[in-house]
Amino acid sequence: MQTCAPLGLHNRRAVTLAEALQHLHSLRLFGFQPGLATTRRLAEAAGNPQDRLQFIHVAGTNGKGSVCAFLESVYRRSGRRVGLYTSPHLVRFGERIQINRTPIADDDLARHVAELKALAAPLTGLEPTFFEFTTVLALRYFAEQKVDVVIWETGLGGRLDATNIVTPLASVITQVGLDHMQVLGNTVAAIAAEKAGIIKPGVPVLSAADDPDAEAIIRYKARDLDSPYLWVGPPEVAAFRLEVGLAGPHQRTNGALAAATVRLLRALLPVTDEQLQTGLARTEWPGRLQVVVRGAQRFILDGAHNLAGARALKAALPNVIGSDRPTLIVGMLADKDCAGMLKELVPLAGRILTAPVSSGRTVGSEDLRELAMATGSGRPIKATRSLAEALKLAAADPLVLITGSLYFIGEALEQLGVNPAPGIDERALNEWGKTK
Repeated sequence: MQTCAPLGLHNRRAVTLAEALQHLHSLRLFGFQPGLATTRRLAEAAGNPQDRLQFIHVAGTNGKGSVCAFLESVYRRSGRRVGLYTSPHLVRFGERIQINRTPIADDDLARHVAELKALAAPLTGLEPTFFEFTTVLALRYFAEQKVDVVIWETGLGGRLDATNIVTPLASVITQVGLDHMQVLGNTVAAIAAEKAGIIKPGVPVLSAADDPDAEAIIRYKARDLDSPYLWVGPPEVAAFRLEVGLAGPHQRTNGALAAATVRLLRALLPVTDEQLQTGLARTEWPGRLQVVVRGAQRFILDGAHNLAGARALKAALPNVIGSDRPTLIVGMLADKDCAGMLKELVPLAGRILTAPVSSGRTVGSEDLRELAMATGSGRPIKATRSLAEALKLAAADPLVLITGSLYFIGEALEQLGVNPAPGIDERALNEWGKTK
């Protein structure tokens, strides 16, 4: 079996971070290509690092990042070395690939990009997409670093997602709803079938999907593959009594699902009750009802990016700010249900500022303003040319809610100085680019 190539084997000089990021930028041109053949071929060239790792594979429309964060926190506090692979990143690319919540170092990222590029070069006709390439890169890095377990989040869907080349200890499916319909299907049932594609024969399945059609499809798929199935439904969530470190009723569902996963896998990955409780209570996950204080101002940052996310934010916000009405700064992408999201968000605000997201898929701020006005709330609404301009206009407002897109939240974290600004616009790596 081929193993990871040592530093310098394929490249006489070290590749810089800028050069590595430039290569990742170039891969965006291949867009999103559903299917596993390319990823498997690239992983084979890299020595199939996934065969030396243990995974918990997490899919879903909403909540999968939070469930990953809960699982990572619990296993890290059990003394393990925990790999975490998630997407998108908010500001820096390295956020996608972490060990014990430390992002991959710039030198390691540059080295692995160069080595994987060299391994792929001799393979005729192999043109991996950005996500396929970075998925195998993450596998190589985690195997090299000998992590004990990898919390492994799908990128889009599940069945044909690049992450689906692994056989996990457990398959976990969170809430399922309407999102990415241009790729996954126009009904919750169709999308659930794609998410259920991560289920492997005989591997335990846990789900918190509360849509009846989605839950039925996941249950059927598990039964068809002789996979033990555990549904964490409303009764189980209501009985869940542990404290969780993320705010909102929806996070209790996510926490209950993570706790059920940890308990199910105790024979393989032992965790004490104290470690489980502490891990859940101390979980942190940026951009999910995150509170940032700057002088006399308080900012609430939430990456609600679809209708279900907006509804969850609406339900959770009073737990954070009480009855106060914040200034809402909102930016959205054009492939989302913007009108539906605004119907949920606009009534929360005292006034609204719309802004473009730094993405080719953004809704223009004037268009977003018109959609906000169509809700009939009567609140003052102003379109701005940028998030920076919106923040200046809200400079005297004591409470500001920023939401509508995870990409928008990444920009806000950068603007507010929470995350260091990248040397190259790494947030642009979140773009799918053009399909091939």
